[in-house]
Amino acid sequence: MQKIELMAPAGNFESLQAALDNGCDSVYFGVEQLNMRARASINFTLDDLPEIAERCGKKNVRTYLTLNTIIYDHDLKIVNLLLQRAKEAGITAVIAMDQAVIAMARAIGMEVHISTQINITNIETVKFYAMFADTLVLSRELSLRQVKKITELIEEEQIKGPAGNLVEIEIFGHGALCMAVSGKCYMSLHSHNSSANRGACKQNCRKKYTVIDQESGTEMELDNEAKVTKCYREAIDSLYEKTYTKEKVENWMEELKTVYNRGFWSGYYLGQKLGEWSDNPGSNATQKKVYIGKGMHYFPKAKIGEFKLEAFDVAVGETLLITGPTTGAQEMELSEMFVNDVKGEKAVRGDSITIRLPFRIRPSDKLYKIVKTEYATS
Repeated sequence: MQKIELMAPAGNFESLQAALDNGCDSVYFGVEQLNMRARASINFTLDDLPEIAERCGKKNVRTYLTLNTIIYDHDLKIVNLLLQRAKEAGITAVIAMDQAVIAMARAIGMEVHISTQINITNIETVKFYAMFADTLVLSRELSLRQVKKITELIEEEQIKGPAGNLVEIEIFGHGALCMAVSGKCYMSLHSHNSSANRGACKQNCRKKYTVIDQESGTEMELDNEAKVTKCYREAIDSLYEKTYTKEKVENWMEELKTVYNRGFWSGYYLGQKLGEWSDNPGSNATQKKVYIGKGMHYFPKAKIGEFKLEAFDVAVGETLLITGPTTGAQEMELSEMFVNDVKGEKAVRGDSITIRLPFRIRPSDKLYKIVKTEYATS
């Protein structure tokens, strides 16, 4: 049996590196505006494609370009350019829903994956799109029983894609549920005249918050880099190594609770009651990251990193998170530090601190501390 492929989203080089560091098998990402996450994060540009392919190629990680928005005539030239540049860079495949994108990708010999926006819910639709694509992303609204039936029929009827292999099925394993059928949402268009189906979702259903320190004017970020990829990597490996246990599942769930979430729900997959809503408009995460400073310099011989504290204090014993486009997301406990060149237990805003690090930091890196929230004890 072919091993489950673990795919992670990458909105920028920071999240791409974090996904690579935590064991993903593939990544999906958007470029410029022609993807459903165009407003969700700082997207890559055309010029980033070679570096994406190079970084992922070194770890044998597959790369999927999302080109899954509605396409109009005036978009076709940029679509063609994007596909050509992706193929030249060595990007593995394109995730598409518009028939024009599917046809253009096929014309240049680029592998196609059918996006969830197509809403594939039955075996006959699988047969149709298998004529054009090797991987099909099923509708998000299917139960595991329905997914199992489709995969069994694919094997029984030997349904193959253009490459001559049985078509692969992809499903969403973790993430925020959209208030729509398989992501086709009009809420943002109605409220802000900004279409989600054109990659311009205002995310007004998600209610994310920024808290501003009134004394300093400094913003606190109340989300944190996902540990999701790491948990699913361990779970998949454990399944095939036959070490999968209930205790491990409980530990992974506790770990996942530390990431930005509004509570967990398994409604579609496990056939639970639909129409349930979270009773909390914000996050249920048991942890949050708070921005405290930025990277200044790294001394490679001594393996010491220097940071400038721009907001809030930090003390020995606290957990730090260092993020950056090349650094990814590195978490560590602060066991020792120097404050303004003197060994100290606590540092405050305006101080310079140096700490021993087993990895290089850059001036673009951000320093956070991880703190517990009220949900950690409730």
